[in-house]
Amino acid sequence: MTTDALQALIFDVDGTLADTESVHMAAFNHAFAELGLDWVWTPEIYTQLLEISGGKERILHYWKQRNPDVKELDANALTDRINRMHELKTAAYESAINAGAVALRPGVLELMDEALSEGLQLAIATTTSPVNIAALLRRAIGPDWRLNFAAIGDASTAPIKKPHPQVYLQMLDALQLPAAHCLAFEDSSNGLRAATAAGLQTIVTPSAFTSHHDFSGALRVVPDLSHVTVAQLREWQNSARA
Repeated sequence: MTTDALQALIFDVDGTLADTESVHMAAFNHAFAELGLDWVWTPEIYTQLLEISGGKERILHYWKQRNPDVKELDANALTDRINRMHELKTAAYESAINAGAVALRPGVLELMDEALSEGLQLAIATTTSPVNIAALLRRAIGPDWRLNFAAIGDASTAPIKKPHPQVYLQMLDALQLPAAHCLAFEDSSNGLRAATAAGLQTIVTPSAFTSHHDFSGALRVVPDLSHVTVAQLREWQNSARA
């Protein structure tokens, strides 16, 4: 086994880079109120909805739960309504992030800095929108945050959401690396399944919303990245292949 087997780290965003889900939940509720809906997503409801990847997909799923016997709007009207909800939600989320509502999880920035200093590439593989990524990382890293990442896959590039591996396959192609030379970082079972389906070994850092998920097949499950180093990642990766 060569010592340069690990060449890239690929990160999920929501729940992995930062505990953003409670802020997302509040932003959804803000959007519903703005539109005069009586919908309120509690932590219990939102935990269940996180089984569905993608904000628009969650809205549609909930809509169908609330109105199983009601004739739907025509396809275009339904899409427009969901898009409007999601626009309002995204604006509320970005405002909260800009106000400092969220910080990166312990150890994330340190591991990224160490990886870059050792010549590893960084990438993002998420189902969230480009606006959400930019709001979070601009606040956490600075205006030039994009320079740290060799590739970014998000809801705009990968319409087929996790647990489908589309976004991870896109990132491997963009990095021009085989899965064996990369590690993925996730917080949910859908994310783990997506990474695994792309052939990636995965480090899982569960969040409060995903701690009950099944993480069978993960390379490691750790509370956060505060004590994780690049050397340790290489050791875990090599041990799994021994």
